[in-house]
Amino acid sequence: MVDTYALYRRLASYPQGRRLFSLVFEQAAPYFRTSRPRFVELRPNYAELTIAKRRRVQNHLGTVHVIAICNGLEAAMGALAEATVPAGRRWIPKGMAVDYTARATSDITCIAETDAGLWASGEAEVTVRVRAVREDGATVVAGTIRLHVTDRPTSPGLAQGRQARSPGCREQVGRSVR
Repeated sequence: MVDTYALYRRLASYPQGRRLFSLVFEQAAPYFRTSRPRFVELRPNYAELTIAKRRRVQNHLGTVHVIAICNGLEAAMGALAEATVPAGRRWIPKGMAVDYTARATSDITCIAETDAGLWASGEAEVTVRVRAVREDGATVVAGTIRLHVTDRPTSPGLAQGRQARSPGCREQVGRSVR
């Protein structure tokens, strides 16, 4: 499994490293390619990326479509979660609630933030605050994304489960159907 935060730190130190990280991130989650997020900063409890205002993400009004913005917010949240989740735990989004507060008439900066104490407490639900900001500083979308956080299954249990299924699978493959 790739350590997203370690990869970001390694690549960010090189010229064009953040751009390269953004491209790698898009490969891991191909849907994010539609809005082409470009990471600006990533650290535990904080992620920031930009979405360029270009034809591909505009609506019929010539503004950045809110779904493209939500896509960027989810990418920021996902990177934040990967950089923050304690070892031995995993996460999955439970829901997103956003308000559209202004028109997205420029490039958009998507920001995801959370409190360190939420992750350390061992709670099953973590709320990530998200917002999208125009170049002039106006917030165009604000909201939250709720994450369900659980302990990662232990490796021995997974290995035993695979071993328990493997003989049956081999037996089935060896039989011919008549």
